[in-house]
Amino acid sequence: MKRILFISSLILLAAVRVSGTGTITSEQARLVGDGVTLNTDAFQKAIDRLSDKGGGTLVLLPGRYLTGTVELKSGVELRLERGAELLGSTNPADYADKDFPGGTHRKPLIDLELALITANGARNVKLSGDGVINGQGRALALHIDSLHYKGIAVSPDYDDISHRPNHRPVLLSLRYCSNVEISGLRFTASSIFALEFYKCEDVNLHHLDVLNRAYWNNDGIDIIDCKRMEVAFCHVNSADDGICLNTWDPDDTTDGIYIHDCTVESSASALKCGTPSYGCFQNLHFARIKVKNTFRSAIALEAVDGGSLKNILAEDIEAFNVGNPIFIRLGRRNGNRTASVDGITIRRMYCETAFERPDGGYDIRGPITNTMINPIPSSITGIPGHKVRNVNIEDVILVYPGGASKGLRYIPTWDIARVPEFENHYPDYDMFGELPAYGFFVRHAEGIRFRNVNLKLKEDDFRPAFVLSDTENVSFDSISYPLGKTEGQIYMDK
Repeated sequence: MKRILFISSLILLAAVRVSGTGTITSEQARLVGDGVTLNTDAFQKAIDRLSDKGGGTLVLLPGRYLTGTVELKSGVELRLERGAELLGSTNPADYADKDFPGGTHRKPLIDLELALITANGARNVKLSGDGVINGQGRALALHIDSLHYKGIAVSPDYDDISHRPNHRPVLLSLRYCSNVEISGLRFTASSIFALEFYKCEDVNLHHLDVLNRAYWNNDGIDIIDCKRMEVAFCHVNSADDGICLNTWDPDDTTDGIYIHDCTVESSASALKCGTPSYGCFQNLHFARIKVKNTFRSAIALEAVDGGSLKNILAEDIEAFNVGNPIFIRLGRRNGNRTASVDGITIRRMYCETAFERPDGGYDIRGPITNTMINPIPSSITGIPGHKVRNVNIEDVILVYPGGASKGLRYIPTWDIARVPEFENHYPDYDMFGELPAYGFFVRHAEGIRFRNVNLKLKEDDFRPAFVLSDTENVSFDSISYPLGKTEGQIYMDK
């Protein structure tokens, strides 16, 4: 087992200080806080004036400031006082659409330059205060949708299956930025993702409230090919993935990310690496995370596009009312390259899995791909000829609902081959459909260690606790589980 690095000791992010001394208030910048007047030009002029003088702070006094795209510049702080609300325009024409900078293997699915607040290559940037950044995302998205159907502004990537436009502004998009601090603010109601960071370095997010449930694809915080980033004391409630790490560049890494002391609710997965996984995820540390009311996985670690996932530590995780505790997947969605997963430790985790959908309070809920299946266990799966390697599951209590019925679905242990491989499929905890275990399904894996793992059932389950197929060097130390009604609780298929 490769040594897990303690990312917290590697990330020493000092508070960002703007280089200038000037301060401009919203009043001095002639911003109108009536929630109706469009302030885009006045916003940009104030930011440019501060940047030209070497930096400074733009302070939004209490009021509701409507704007389109605003670009932050080096050395500038945007501070929202309590009672200040920055409102995103619901007119898509108010959002700038610039060319994406080059140097990547492929352009990310979402247009990162289309945003309410954006920055490109800026240094020493800060957003702070006690105010609110509100994208008014549902009204904006529905406006984009209407313009598409009327033929006035046809969306270049309209999804005809789900009937929604993908070309929508995020709330905050920072690209190629460094030395960034964002604190204290509430981000809400994006038309798509809330906060997105692409190829940024030395970023500190703390004490944020991210409520993003206005429309489809409403991720909370997305981190793409970034280095040395800390996310701390944040609350994320999102209609899609909560805190999601991606890597789009096969020659780059998402490296040195420390996420701790956060609470996450999601109608998808709470903590996720992937799905885009073309490069490398490494040196990631998740600590003291509370997850609740999450439809999919509490922790989803995925490498399916030819990249690698290594040196990952998740510890002190509490999860209640979730669809699935742990999902670890090595796949081959990109046919020319095979991914690798090597070196994961998950320890001190308590998780209670729901029998019914755990995201009942969301009006936009995650889609169900396999409805007629029994409760889904944790899984660690590779593909034939390519194994997940060196995973430690330690000091873990997983409470499953049980209540599985052979009348609904039944795959006996002698028929494990019926579980599909789906090498090229989108990875998700329910991707295989019915699984023959209630606790852990492990396939195409090597060097898996279960130590002090306690499985519990609320109702009887006819399936074994553990089912292993095509595995090597799997060890069990201090394992406990209900005896149940099944023939054996650990089934190994060589």
